[in-house]
Amino acid sequence: SCSRAKDVTMPAKLPVNFFSTRSPVIDLFRGQLDYADQLRQDSEIVLYFFYAPWCGQSIAAREEIEHVASRLSDQVLFVAVNCWWNQGKCRKQKHFFYFPVIHLYHRSFGPIEYKGPMSAVYIEKFVRRVMTPLLYISSRSKLLDFLSNYEPGVVGFFEFNASPQPPGYLTFFTSALHSLKKDYLGTIRFGVVTDKRVAEEISLVHSGSVYLHRHANTSLIYPKDIMNFTAENICKWALENREMLIRWLRPHGGKSLLLNNELKKGPALLIFIPYNPLAEIHPLLDEITKVALEYHKCNKSQAAEPDLQHVGDSDSPAFGSSVTDAHVKFSETFPIAKYPCCNTVVLPQWHSISRTHNVCELCVNQTLGVKPNKVHVPHCNFLEIEAALDSFYLQEHTFFQVISNTIECSNFLSFYSPFSYYTACCRTVNRHFLSFISSEKTIFQTPKVAFSSHGKKDNTQFSVPHIEDRNCFIPDLNISSTNITGLSCRTNKTLNLYLLDSNLFWIYAERLGASRSTHLKEFAAIVDLKEEVHYVLDQNQSLVGPTLENFIKNFSVLYSPLKRHLVDEPSVHFQEDHVVTEVTTNTFHETVFLSAKNVLLLYYAQWCGFCASLNHIFIQLARLLPPDSFTVARIDVTRNDLPWEFMTDRLPTILFFPHQRKEQSVKFPEDFSVNLPNLLKFILHHSSLSSSEPCTKECLHKESVLQQGHISHLEREIQKLRSEISALHQAHDQLEAQLSEARREEQRLQQQKHTLEKQHKTLQLHSEQLQTTYDQKNQELLEMAEKLQELADASENLLKENALLRILVASRGGKLQNKDEIKEPLQSEQTLSEDNDISLSTAPAALEEKRIDNIDTIETEHSSGNRTE
Repeated sequence: SCSRAKDVTMPAKLPVNFFSTRSPVIDLFRGQLDYADQLRQDSEIVLYFFYAPWCGQSIAAREEIEHVASRLSDQVLFVAVNCWWNQGKCRKQKHFFYFPVIHLYHRSFGPIEYKGPMSAVYIEKFVRRVMTPLLYISSRSKLLDFLSNYEPGVVGFFEFNASPQPPGYLTFFTSALHSLKKDYLGTIRFGVVTDKRVAEEISLVHSGSVYLHRHANTSLIYPKDIMNFTAENICKWALENREMLIRWLRPHGGKSLLLNNELKKGPALLIFIPYNPLAEIHPLLDEITKVALEYHKCNKSQAAEPDLQHVGDSDSPAFGSSVTDAHVKFSETFPIAKYPCCNTVVLPQWHSISRTHNVCELCVNQTLGVKPNKVHVPHCNFLEIEAALDSFYLQEHTFFQVISNTIECSNFLSFYSPFSYYTACCRTVNRHFLSFISSEKTIFQTPKVAFSSHGKKDNTQFSVPHIEDRNCFIPDLNISSTNITGLSCRTNKTLNLYLLDSNLFWIYAERLGASRSTHLKEFAAIVDLKEEVHYVLDQNQSLVGPTLENFIKNFSVLYSPLKRHLVDEPSVHFQEDHVVTEVTTNTFHETVFLSAKNVLLLYYAQWCGFCASLNHIFIQLARLLPPDSFTVARIDVTRNDLPWEFMTDRLPTILFFPHQRKEQSVKFPEDFSVNLPNLLKFILHHSSLSSSEPCTKECLHKESVLQQGHISHLEREIQKLRSEISALHQAHDQLEAQLSEARREEQRLQQQKHTLEKQHKTLQLHSEQLQTTYDQKNQELLEMAEKLQELADASENLLKENALLRILVASRGGKLQNKDEIKEPLQSEQTLSEDNDISLSTAPAALEEKRIDNIDTIETEHSSGNRTE
């Protein structure tokens, strides 16, 4: 009968130390969880680091844990436990779904699991919060600083008159630990006040009262009469009623619905800033907090909290009065003529036969970014007006309509001063009224005027977006044009504000459109998941409060002037011999709309096999069509985003954009086969080639002037290129000299290397020879020692035999004296004894001689051995 073979398994290897023996972290690499619990009994704060030796995240977090332990080992006990070894108690009692896992214990409270980034600064910040969950507030200034933070603040008032602690203090202390356990980000800050005068600032009179501060809504006091005063209830009450103006997002790197769940709540403003949790001050974060506070401050009255109006700049009495005055003045009529620094601009006509003109009143305002109590109107400066006109013509000369029945207004920032912006309001007037228009008579009233949005030229990438304001025609001098106070309650497009640490999550910013080459990792983008669009704040602008306010306000208007950001192909290589133009997101507008040619565009994808089979047809078509009038192009829709009106859900798709009628694009019929004859018929049927008219003398003169201008421009460009070529030649020569010097140095180093290698080989050979000689002499000495030992043993035996013979001789001599009568036997015996005496006396002499010879031989060999060594 055949017996079934048994499964052979190799036992797991014994675990080894994961942390260094010199590390301040106690490494229980055998999973001794019971010993870890014993250590916890003697320490106030303990951090457990559960790891698996093979886990890459555990290996990466090891150095971070050691860094934190080196800073806090005198206050916190750091214990690392191997929770993967199958014989350890940790593996048998704990069942983790991921590694590493960090648990903290505060005395008997815990575990408090840390789920944040595995970075030393974040771990240390969390450990310090567990060490001191309550912040002691000793003065009124510290109370204001505590409440002005962007994180929700919970303040408890306890009079330390009783011993050891007042009633309810330990409960409040435990509630702070509960909040850290439920929310690892630590978005609620707990503070304690012991001074009754400081507590009265926030209406806390009785000891044991708890206060929850909120910026935009009314602050709350814990209702003891409704809810029991327990740690769980206090924590639950604070979490349910807290106010989240800004929320930190910290994706853990694995599969998660964190971003999806937040973006589904509505449009989101994602702000990436470099953040150090251990830093004492965060100026950029404070500025963003002020913007968020203004954005969510829907209730202007602060009667409920009159003592805390000056926590931030926006809560100051001066600012409150200015806001009140602003609401009064918004209802008034603002004529442009009241500003002395204004100028009337007549825009050029679109057509010579048109009887209408667009007239604009351009003014300079100098109150951007500051909120003074009283602003003096400056005298009119010619340079400022000239700068305003230049900026106006550079940015605004194409967005007005040919005929507009409404007054159109916009504000755009100055390039010369961060505290100035230009206000332009335009309307359409008939030609026969143009002569009557002047800066004194052009007064546009605000009541019953419908404002319209402005289109924007797509190739102006670095211009500041327009700022529309439906409340007033021109903002008053006392009010900043970027004021967004309470805007979240006055628009249907409310933004949720989120912060991300650019030091950890810059890859998300790059996916949203941030530049990879930037040194300052600051970025802001608005993502609207419902509309499937997102907007990017220009990275050439600094991420400051006024810039964010402009960005938020431009998104919040009904017709947003923000330009949708489209993802472009990261690497597109163009070759001169390509007859089919490869279009990307950045070149789509220029190649298709701004081109003076008829454009045939193919939508394709890399995975589309049928799209690849059309390549030879489009190459033949591009060679047949005249390149001066037609452009054959294609775009990869999987690597490029397109405006929504040009999106397609079927591949391949062919669109034809006729010359001068680009907005009337035509789609190639799907029921026709895609071949060369059908494409030619389709293009010729929809193309609009107009016959050229004979050119007059004036036309020829203009053409010659234009050609001369082009020639002079080309000559200047050629001169620039020549100078650049000469500079490149010089740089090339310098580089060649440096390379030749480097080559010579390399050859010299190679020669030195070969010489050293030869010397090394010689020394190694000599060392081997010496080692061989040493081993040989050592062997000879061992053999000689063995021979000497044998001689010593033989001499010892001979001495013993000699002693015995002497005894026998003496005994026989006595017998001979007693027996004189027997002569003949005695003579023979005497003769024998004489012979024996001779032999015995000769043997020791021979042995002695041989010993002396051996000693001389050994001394000779020792001396020769010493000489050899």
